[in-house]
Amino acid sequence: MPLEIQTDRLKLLPFTIQICEQALSSSTSRLTDLGIMPTRDWPDMETLDTLPRIINNLKKVKSPTGFESWMVIHKNTNILMGDIGFKGAPNEYGEVDLGYGIVQTETKKGYAKEAALGLIEWAFRQEGVKAITANCSEENLASQKILTFLNFNVVKEYEGMIYWKLLSTN
Repeated sequence: MPLEIQTDRLKLLPFTIQICEQALSSSTSRLTDLGIMPTRDWPDMETLDTLPRIINNLKKVKSPTGFESWMVIHKNTNILMGDIGFKGAPNEYGEVDLGYGIVQTETKKGYAKEAALGLIEWAFRQEGVKAITANCSEENLASQKILTFLNFNVVKEYEGMIYWKLLSTN
């Protein structure tokens, strides 16, 4: 069964190598085939910077495992507005590292928080996941607010970055 996470307003679907490669070449035909319409400002510069890393992570697995990146799609409109995901399978400590981005026109609507909550709940149901880590710059007040809301704890501040961790309650 294909991976999909549903929240109140969103559905999260895993990126594929084909979707990433098309987005890098300014094509959205595979998304259109799936009935997904990107916002006019997707992919933004941050996403374009992230897509090669997503492709690299996807090349390490036969098919998406859920520990790579997911598309953030509005359920009612099928509009793709961002991405969220992990940077690979759990490490030797059972940690996965979370990252996310929502296009500027869709920020401040709670989508990043909602998508993160859905993905966190999914991750903690997976075998071997004991903690989720994240990091953001000291200037990124929006991410700090989201991570605080999600009950992440600051574990370190170093060279302008804040490092966070959320432990499993299981």
